[in-house]
Amino acid sequence: MLPIPYFQRMKKNTETATLGGGCFWCIEAIYKRLEGVKKVRSGYSGGSIKNPAYREVCDGRTGHAEVCAIEFDPEIISFQEILDVFWKIHDPTTLNRQGNDVGTQYRSVIFFHTNTQKILAEASKNELSINAYYEKPIVTEISACETFYPAESYHNSYFELHREEPYCRLVVLPKVEKFETVFANKLKKAGD
Repeated sequence: MLPIPYFQRMKKNTETATLGGGCFWCIEAIYKRLEGVKKVRSGYSGGSIKNPAYREVCDGRTGHAEVCAIEFDPEIISFQEILDVFWKIHDPTTLNRQGNDVGTQYRSVIFFHTNTQKILAEASKNELSINAYYEKPIVTEISACETFYPAESYHNSYFELHREEPYCRLVVLPKVEKFETVFANKLKKAGD
């Protein structure tokens, strides 16, 4: 019997968004703070190798991107709001790069789970392009989410557990702080 993909095992009253925008530690740290998000899981998607390991993905040999599967309650937060955050927390104009993280594994990508998500993602990207929100063209890939492979367990809550490490202090923390400023009205309440 084939294993059930991670995003198909999630609760029925939730939806899943699978997004990549650089290192998954950044994406996870941000979306975990967003009201209506139930769970964020780091992983790999979009490549050709089954059950990839972190080192293989980092070497760029698998075709996979570092992504997060974001389980959210659509009655609290919409997929469009998930996208609004996505466009502002990374640079969707840099091909296969976010800051010093370089390679196809760091590409900007939206892996859609439904036709509605595909339509919303394409419309959102087109609107930003037409309105010249960014000075350079948006290179974000929009593809169907065929498979999600959860990352090794030590990647879970990486920022919370290792916030004093240089990468967390210099890369993740500034993104989290920017997110918390720009989206202050969408943050989870204390105790959530």
